[in-house]
Amino acid sequence: MLIKLILFGLFLASAGAQAQTRPPPPVRDPALLNIGFVCRWQNACIAKQRRAMTAALTFVRNARPPAWKVQICNRNSGRNGTRKDWIGFNNCIRNPKVRRPAARRR
Repeated sequence: MLIKLILFGLFLASAGAQAQTRPPPPVRDPALLNIGFVCRWQNACIAKQRRAMTAALTFVRNARPPAWKVQICNRNSGRNGTRKDWIGFNNCIRNPKVRRPAARRR
C-alpha cells in the first residue's frame, strides 16, 4: 500500500512539473518570434501585439496609406533595430497628425 501511495505521489509531481514548463519558441513563424521577444513571452502581451498586428495590417490593406507614412511608422515602432512593436505601429499608422517629413537640404 505504501508503494502505491509513493508511485501515485510521483505521478502527480511529474504531471504538475509538465504543466508548468513553457513550450519552446516557434522558430518557423518570424512574426510570432518577433512578438515573443518584444513581450518576453508573456501571454497577455503576445495577445495584445497579435490583435494590434491584425488590426494594423487590415487597416493598411484597406486604407492604402502612402509609402512614406508606412516607412515612418515602421521606423518609429522599431525596438532594438529589427524588433517591431505592433501596438505602436498600429497607433502611428492610424494617426492623422503624422505628416510627411520636410525634404533635406544638401
